[in-house]
Amino acid sequence: MPELVIDRVTKRFKHKIAVDTVSLRLRNGVYGFLGANGAGKTTLLRMLCGVLKPTSGEIRCNGTEIRMLDGEYRFLLGYLPQDFGYYPDFTAKRYLEYLAACKAVPKDLAKEKVQEMLRLVGLEGEQKQKIKTFSGGMIRRLGIAQALLNDPEILILDEPTSGLDPKERIRFRNIISALSKGRIVILSTHIVSDVEFISDQILLMKQGCIVEQGTCREVTGNVRGKVWEYMAGPEEADRMNDTFAVSNLKNEGDRVYLRIVSDTCPCEGAAPAEPGLEDVYLYYFGTDEICRNADRSIFLRDMHQ
Repeated sequence: MPELVIDRVTKRFKHKIAVDTVSLRLRNGVYGFLGANGAGKTTLLRMLCGVLKPTSGEIRCNGTEIRMLDGEYRFLLGYLPQDFGYYPDFTAKRYLEYLAACKAVPKDLAKEKVQEMLRLVGLEGEQKQKIKTFSGGMIRRLGIAQALLNDPEILILDEPTSGLDPKERIRFRNIISALSKGRIVILSTHIVSDVEFISDQILLMKQGCIVEQGTCREVTGNVRGKVWEYMAGPEEADRMNDTFAVSNLKNEGDRVYLRIVSDTCPCEGAAPAEPGLEDVYLYYFGTDEICRNADRSIFLRDMHQ
């Protein structure tokens, strides 16, 4: 069974530190990396895949630095980047057969493996269609299939559900849950629900650093006492939405329900609430990263004018 050790890894681009002295030990299970765009997730994943070389520090697989393993490490690896390359005029079947050959999948197994992956991602009926005719969600599913072709022990997925509709995202989560036994699955996203239900460990990344790590219960427990519920009138709700980090807002008759993330009680009458992972995300990344509060303010004003 594989073990990945990230030992004080830093990646610097000129004057910008993209990943800052990250140390982790990853064994079997699903690891969900959460963070806003620009947090350093993709850079870290590209170093784990050997696409980028760390400025300092080491990444080891089963005790050996990955750059020393070379092809042996790539054989253990399945990778879905944010933007993966494909030939538009290839059919889905031909594309996967081509990649199976590139990944040294034995010829006698390749055809069977390609069909298995097409079934797994729901593209069996479209396997003879050219990729250029696919929707964005279908292309993403094809990308997941190619990452699984060589039955990797380490599976790295960067924003894998980008472009998928809710039904496809549920299908994806079920696939990952079924595949997680006996391998390391690293999932990077900014979509909270993608990691909330399937991750054994959740890692929050901000400005190149891991700022929080643990199970969903542990991570949410760390912000207990910092999440509040409050019922307000429309004008008061508008003011509070401008003042505090609001993770949820709902109109209930002539009152407005607010879910507020704050270190201290935001106002008299606010009651403590059980935190969820979205509250944790808002606590660490703030309203500037989520970019929702301004829209809520406009919505409230327009609705009550």
